[in-house]
Amino acid sequence: MTLWKRILVEKRALVIPLLLAIAINVGVYALVVYPLGVKSATAVDRAAAAAEAVKAAEADDNAARALVTGKSRAEQELSTFYDEVLPADFSAARRLTYAALPRLARKSNVKYEQARYEPDSSIQKNARLGRLQIRIVLQGEYESFRQFLYELESAPEFVIIDHVTIGQTDVSKPLMFTLELSTYYRLGAHGN
Repeated sequence: MTLWKRILVEKRALVIPLLLAIAINVGVYALVVYPLGVKSATAVDRAAAAAEAVKAAEADDNAARALVTGKSRAEQELSTFYDEVLPADFSAARRLTYAALPRLARKSNVKYEQARYEPDSSIQKNARLGRLQIRIVLQGEYESFRQFLYELESAPEFVIIDHVTIGQTDVSKPLMFTLELSTYYRLGAHGN
């Protein structure tokens, strides 16, 4: 008999309960503790994933609210622009620029030579805005013309500079400036 067999036989009353206790501990660990640990770990992972999903949903909600707020603000500003900045019709657009452009030319020390006002014929029939095309010819010094452009850009009248041409036929004569401008106006129910 080997030493281990002899110890097992002699101490059988002590070893069998000890081995039984070890087997029960392993069984309880394998059948109860380990599955609960795994379940707990996956619950923690799910909770972390849910917390991330909540954060992402809150960020999306905030972005959507900001978009709605921004859109309504833009619509309000656009409405203000249409109602308060743009002239009501072609006649108002012409009146708005007809007096303002010569006044700005005098203020800037350039000579107002001529002007031509005509509505844009390429505007669609059911458009909300009409376009008044303006072509003016000025004469003067370059610095005065720059001042005119500054005054035009700073003026409360809504005028867009489409094209600028600078020319001089003779060196002894002042510069000629041709400006193509546009302003927009609200169209009525029938496009006029």
